[in-house]
Amino acid sequence: MDEAHLNTWQGYVDWRQRPALKGRHGGMLAASFVLVVEILENLAYLANASNLVLYMSKFMHFSPSSSANNVTNFMGTAFLLALLGGYLADAFVTTYRIYLTSAAIEFMGLLILTIQAHVASLKPPPCILVNANSPCQGVHGAQAVMLFAGLYLVALGVGGIKGSLPPHGAEQFDETTTQGRKQRSSYFNYYVFCLSCGALIAVTFVVWIEDNKGWQWGFGISTATILMSIPVFLLGSPTYRTKIPSGSPITTMFKVLAASIYDTCKSKNSGKAVMTITSGPTYITETGDKTETGDQEDSRGKEKVPSQEPTESLNFLNEAAINQNAPPMLECTVKQVEDVKVVLRIIPIFMSTIMLNCCLAQLSTFSVQQAATMNTKLGSLKIPPASLPVFPVLFIMILAPAYNHVIIPLARKITKTEMGITHLQRIGTGLFLSIIAMAVAALVETKRKKVAAKLGLLNSAKPLPLTFFWVALQYLFLGSADLFTLAGMMEFFFTEAPSRMRSLATSLSWASLAMGYYLSSVLVSIINHVTSAYGHTPWLLGSNLNHYHLERFYWLMCILSGLNFLQYLFWASRYKYRSMGSDN
Repeated sequence: MDEAHLNTWQGYVDWRQRPALKGRHGGMLAASFVLVVEILENLAYLANASNLVLYMSKFMHFSPSSSANNVTNFMGTAFLLALLGGYLADAFVTTYRIYLTSAAIEFMGLLILTIQAHVASLKPPPCILVNANSPCQGVHGAQAVMLFAGLYLVALGVGGIKGSLPPHGAEQFDETTTQGRKQRSSYFNYYVFCLSCGALIAVTFVVWIEDNKGWQWGFGISTATILMSIPVFLLGSPTYRTKIPSGSPITTMFKVLAASIYDTCKSKNSGKAVMTITSGPTYITETGDKTETGDQEDSRGKEKVPSQEPTESLNFLNEAAINQNAPPMLECTVKQVEDVKVVLRIIPIFMSTIMLNCCLAQLSTFSVQQAATMNTKLGSLKIPPASLPVFPVLFIMILAPAYNHVIIPLARKITKTEMGITHLQRIGTGLFLSIIAMAVAALVETKRKKVAAKLGLLNSAKPLPLTFFWVALQYLFLGSADLFTLAGMMEFFFTEAPSRMRSLATSLSWASLAMGYYLSSVLVSIINHVTSAYGHTPWLLGSNLNHYHLERFYWLMCILSGLNFLQYLFWASRYKYRSMGSDN
């Protein structure tokens, strides 16, 4: 029995729900299948998301603003639904099954969109404007139902995949060993690398197919790709070890908060009562036994048990674990209280990353419009402005291996620590780079407008004699910031969160991305409202980018990013890491 216990991974099962075995399940081989699947999954998603605004306006005949809102809502919903995928993986269903279910849902959504793009009767008729009084017929009725059903099935599938696939790969490593923790860190670096591989194919080859061969081919490629990812994922089944779900982590959090409030109120109400003198407060341990801080004997008085006392941080929650004759439904163990403390400590770090993702949102909006006014020729080749995301993608694909094989080993030698660069240092580096990126963007926009004014081209649609490589600078800085922060966030949330809520915590990385996109839209609306309210021309309104005050917007983003970085330093400097290899 003891030998069998030593040869199995406690708390893990294989794909057939049998105990996972050491030496057979887990490791880098199992994680490699996840990385290949991520290339296919991100290709299927981004191939359409990156160019969807064009499909909505040209073929479904939405207005430009409605098209942009529909795409923003779609992408934001997809990333926010990662929280649902992570929650279900932690609470009820394994990450293995969540991925397979989510991939099937995304496949169904893409299949619906492919059929609609292929069959003419399922789309609005082609737009032929005879005069201004005969607008295009927009998508409506059953056609609109089919369009949005397909889109939001895709969003639901993408959310489930984003919430389950990264933690499924990360769970393959033994965090009780130094080698396992180092391999897990490498996994997160290469996860971002594989994201970029899928994105590179999506924004080049598939987008070209959509623009030149038809959207039915673009959707068809995405449909085939996500379908292909399922057997690839299944091929790794014999090697996977899967975490056993342990119930709703959210229920535990609310129970601890409710118990702490209840016990605090009860203590105040009974403050005048005569208290029995004891050697210390009584706490409920993970096994349900009651342990006194001054007396380590168990209830039978025969054995000694190790003391389980709450830590001093966020000590108002400690009331939840003190035996105050609380109702049975509000009884909490010290372990549950400490888990909630960890979650509360990582929330400020999560909130600090939203501003960075707000900066990243500019890459797909104003930066593309800036490049469209400039000289986009590369020798004899004319580069479409929408292909500018290729630059940060390529940079990440170069930097990720360099970071893993050069920067981290060097940092480990210098610092003589296992991590070399801590998770919070990595996230902080990304936040700092975003400040530089916004300053560079403001300076480039100032230069662009000066050139336009000097040559008298402020009201002209003629390209400026200024290479678009100037705009590529901000792409490189933001691409670097994304690499440092996204991989750092995912690893930080995964390693610091209690094991029973790791999938949900890892999903915070995607929720931050969604909130950043939403914040960008809100900021633009607020800025236009405020600037127009004082009798001025709105900074970011109109059809001519040369009349925008985009440089002021970028400087504002730079200032906000700087303030965000300062408050991040406040929280990061006070954060204490969980001990490596500790019991979660």
